[in-house]
Amino acid sequence: MSLESRTADGWATTQFVVLGFGTAGYACADSLIQAGAEHLVVLDDRDTEALREKAQILETLGATITLGPGSTAELPKEVDVVVTSPGVPPHAPLLAQAAERDVPIWSEIELAWRLRDPATAAPWLCITGTNGKTTTVQMLTAILQAAGHRAVAAGNVGLPLLEAVMDPEPYDVIAVELSSYQLHFTHSMSAHSAAVLNLAPDHVDWHGSMEAYALDKGRIYANCQVACVYNVADPATEQLVADADVVEGCRAIGFTLGTPGLSMVGLVDDLLVDRAFIEQRATSAQELASLADITPAAPHNVANALAAAALARSFGVPATAVRDGLRGFRPDKHRIAHVADVAGVNYVDDSKATNPHAAQASLLAYEHVVWIAGGQAKGATFDELVIAARERLRAVVLLGQDKQVIIEALERHAPDVPRIVVDATDTGAMRIVVGEAAKLAQVGDTVLLAPGCASWDMFANYGARGDAFAEAVRSLAE
Repeated sequence: MSLESRTADGWATTQFVVLGFGTAGYACADSLIQAGAEHLVVLDDRDTEALREKAQILETLGATITLGPGSTAELPKEVDVVVTSPGVPPHAPLLAQAAERDVPIWSEIELAWRLRDPATAAPWLCITGTNGKTTTVQMLTAILQAAGHRAVAAGNVGLPLLEAVMDPEPYDVIAVELSSYQLHFTHSMSAHSAAVLNLAPDHVDWHGSMEAYALDKGRIYANCQVACVYNVADPATEQLVADADVVEGCRAIGFTLGTPGLSMVGLVDDLLVDRAFIEQRATSAQELASLADITPAAPHNVANALAAAALARSFGVPATAVRDGLRGFRPDKHRIAHVADVAGVNYVDDSKATNPHAAQASLLAYEHVVWIAGGQAKGATFDELVIAARERLRAVVLLGQDKQVIIEALERHAPDVPRIVVDATDTGAMRIVVGEAAKLAQVGDTVLLAPGCASWDMFANYGARGDAFAEAVRSLAE
């Protein structure tokens, strides 16, 4: 039985197993039923009232839902395709059994790609990377909408991708954020254009190695049709383009914070310019926007804007729409967000910086920083960050489970930088942290929450951590 293309009868006769019944798993199961699947089993080791309520809905439509401990221990005998939720690692028992039996494993992204109606399907402009994905996808969507397109951000942010492709009113184009988890089991996607923003160690425990993580990121370029966008400052991203099997005629397009070479977008003085998508690119460049159009104009955010501009230009968007889209865009909360100025000190919330690479980008955006860091390091190291940022560090205030990892990096590479360790882990801990940071900061400094770590040791999520920081800063101001 071929799985490369499907008729309605094909969906009806295929035996599907959906692994996981969270938001993504429910969307996969619901979409399969809408597509005509008549043999559908959903498995999840959790058993909650909310999951049981959702299960009742799908069971009335013919699905078989099995919840509770041990439900995912064994792959059913009758199965043609496993659709897995993001975050389930390849070594999970059920997926390992599927691999042993040569049963195809699809991500929700793979399912969404196969569910598209070829007659009306919107092109996908896809983005991945260790950091900056969400902001870049949102910038790209703003640019596309400024050009008059019916566009939406989907995938790992915004609208669920399955919902976007199943919309009865087709979109003109979809800006798709993809995580390495989602890409791992994605096989047949053929993006109009795609970008890898950067590569740094993250989720290595899930992938098994940095090399495997990078290879999964590189899957975004497979079968790419028009443009593979890479980061000139990160040679690993260009290597992924070189290694990709793309559609003939697809171009490699670089983005850079320097003066762009041929087939690149970059900066000339305070202007974002295009030397990739104009006929005269060998000898000239076209102005797209200015640094004043980007908020905030921190270097890593300018890089995000350039990547978004490159993808938009690959889709034929005019230069004026790049400018208008960027000018009207504001990033989500907790992404290098200005909270307040108190006694001449700038307080910035970048709680979304949950790994060292993201935190380093934030630190390098400011001249003198009192850095608030710590949490769950997820096995990451901080030596490279400290070496890159030590000349900017006024002081460091540390909290959280793995603060010792950061302390040791500071001892090795910046022993003279003052540091305060806050051991409190209760709800008042952030107020103590901000108070200590305020004592260390001088007029003109930035107190920067860029933890470089996950938040779950002390907070429900990075948003709750950022909110606690902002509340503490407001209390300080009062």
